[in-house]
Amino acid sequence: MPASARSSGAPSPTVAPATRKGLRIALAVSVGFTWAVASGDVIPFLGPLFAAQFLIARSRPLPIGKAAGMLLVVLVAGSILEFVTVATAERPLVLLPLLGLFFFACFHAQASGKGGAAVFLMLVVGIMIPLLTILHRDLGSSALAILAHGIGTGIVLAWLAHAVLPDRGGVDAAPAARLVHPRPTARAAADTVILLLIVTICLIKDEWATAMVIPITVASIQTQVDISAGARASVGLVLVNLLGGIAASLAFVLLEIRPSLLSMVVLVLLAGLVFGGRAALPSASAKVHAGALTTFLLIFGAGVSPLPGTAAESFSMRIGYIVVAIAYAMLMGALLWPRSRPASRSLQTLEVA
Repeated sequence: MPASARSSGAPSPTVAPATRKGLRIALAVSVGFTWAVASGDVIPFLGPLFAAQFLIARSRPLPIGKAAGMLLVVLVAGSILEFVTVATAERPLVLLPLLGLFFFACFHAQASGKGGAAVFLMLVVGIMIPLLTILHRDLGSSALAILAHGIGTGIVLAWLAHAVLPDRGGVDAAPAARLVHPRPTARAAADTVILLLIVTICLIKDEWATAMVIPITVASIQTQVDISAGARASVGLVLVNLLGGIAASLAFVLLEIRPSLLSMVVLVLLAGLVFGGRAALPSASAKVHAGALTTFLLIFGAGVSPLPGTAAESFSMRIGYIVVAIAYAMLMGALLWPRSRPASRSLQTLEVA
């Protein structure tokens, strides 16, 4: 670009890549979600949820080798978790500490600035494997098969979105620095207690048998913004995540009025454009809007396709689950998260290569 164009107030070259990224996210979640519902997937939000995570984390297509490696890691970790869950299902005092160790490893990697989007992926694996294995043995397939199908679908959706909306050679936005907590072990231990407690409650309370959206939402909150970042950031996190739940409520009402696959794809596309578009921007609030998209997919997906073999709760109850999850995560975080030092020394950063 000529120097005169750069100095004349021309639009930033990062705008077009961010716009395409947001469009890819919206396209993947809308098409993937509608296809999953139409094909009768047990948990239709899984594939779109993972696709959104892959597309938000990367501006380039996921390499085949990396995708295969990620799927292999999930299969190995999921197989071990499924074996442990089956072997210790009747001995919770053995199962829960082992789950705690798994959660701690994930959270410690996150607090140390490692893992990236894979941390949330592994947390979802650690949440869903025991819940599906113990509480839903009538799904017709194993929890690991359901998760592997969801992750594989997410990878394919991300590839298809890049194929439809490829990068055109523009300058991409600079990757954000990874935050490193000054006390990663203490932060990981606190996060482990928070998540393990809510998973335990879901396992022992029969009326929460279909409430896996609660621990997944808690994990999503934990990977977003630290309360110690300030009250203003915390309030913004709560409001944006609640906005995702409100949008899901409105979308469900509209779908009830005009129940069709076309209505569904339009509603999810709009949510993807609003939340996914903001998650694609190189801003400090991107992770929070990514969490709002996760909240939308969880609530809307739980509403249109309740787990088989369980009593379908009212949609208002499912909204209540999300409110409980957000309130629980923020309250427990305020109580247990280690306090940061002054802002100049509170967080170290690792620049992404």
